[in-house]
Amino acid sequence: MTALSLNAANTLPKGGLAGCFVGRVWLPGEGGGPTPVLVTDDGVFDLSSVSPTLAGLLAMDDPVAAARTAARPGGGARLGDAGSILANSAYQSRDNGKPHFLAPSDLQALKACGVTFVRSMLERVIEEQAKGDPEQAAEIRAAIGAEIGQSLADVTPGSDDAARIKAVLMERGLWSQYLEVGIGPDAEVFTKAQPMSAVGIGAEIGIHPNSIWSNPEPEVVLAIAPSGRIVGACLGNDVNLRDFEGRSALLLGKAKDNRASCAVGPFIRLFDDGFNLDHVRAMEVSLSVSGTDGFEMQGRSSIAEISRDLADLAAYACGAHNQYPDGLLLFTGTMFAPTEDRDGPGQGFTHHLGDIVAIANPLLGGLTNQVNHTDKIPPWTFGLSALMANLAGRGLL
Repeated sequence: MTALSLNAANTLPKGGLAGCFVGRVWLPGEGGGPTPVLVTDDGVFDLSSVSPTLAGLLAMDDPVAAARTAARPGGGARLGDAGSILANSAYQSRDNGKPHFLAPSDLQALKACGVTFVRSMLERVIEEQAKGDPEQAAEIRAAIGAEIGQSLADVTPGSDDAARIKAVLMERGLWSQYLEVGIGPDAEVFTKAQPMSAVGIGAEIGIHPNSIWSNPEPEVVLAIAPSGRIVGACLGNDVNLRDFEGRSALLLGKAKDNRASCAVGPFIRLFDDGFNLDHVRAMEVSLSVSGTDGFEMQGRSSIAEISRDLADLAAYACGAHNQYPDGLLLFTGTMFAPTEDRDGPGQGFTHHLGDIVAIANPLLGGLTNQVNHTDKIPPWTFGLSALMANLAGRGLL
């Protein structure tokens, strides 16, 4: 496989680390382990004296003020500079005797919203109609796009217009469970992965070896406190097996939750005086895929085209009917569903082993990972019990 390389230029935000960025670092050696950190232009600072977990920090009344204490004299230990730790975070060249970045999540639930963009909504309908067969997708895509694509672009989910469109499509036999959550009154929110299972910058991402049609899903991920308040954002890759989900919606768990299939990072940017939810609403998220076969693909996803507002998605996921006492990271969906042919005419896009996937935004930085089969990636063994034991052994609980 082509070696994955990480550095400040391809990972840090374009304007540097002037905002408030928090993450997690693995500290090696005796007395080491997963450690919440503040990431600044002056270095990476240990936050474990402020909170032993990142979830605990984000649950505070003022996580920004709490995090910034680490960079003050007498605050947290400086663990190194961001560039050096990034360079050691690529899994292939990692020196386990030095710190490396982890996913910026620990106790938080990992949830995801689906079908929040018209373009990806139509692709889900196509998956369903094609029964997971990529060779049939091109013909169905043309038929469905000509019939309903344009009419859905400006529909407000749950509105009277949406109800009228539903009635028309049902008469034509084109209604789908994906259209139901795309323009109906109820959003799709599902469990993407277990707490502690997300991988971070530089890690491998997993594709099931039985899948023949898989995609990256570049998304903005909201960091939400137990109160339901949105406190920050990062990038995510909601890796998806389109053939599994296309065969049956009941296979959503198999399509979405596999070893290393959830990537988030590189850091969470907390909301402060210079960064808020309106900045996220205006974001474009870029995607590039570079294959060992010379294949290159570029794409962009504009949050402005989302059909449900980010605040509404957060309230739907965490509100009167559902609580997360350790907070949650919420994937907000993608409009990017690649359709360009890779292996042959009419077969569309699917991942190959060794693909380097880079997701980026100037305000959040870059999240880069490399594709491998799930059974070739080392098993995930460090869960909640291991975390509690580690923190207790370090005197942090």
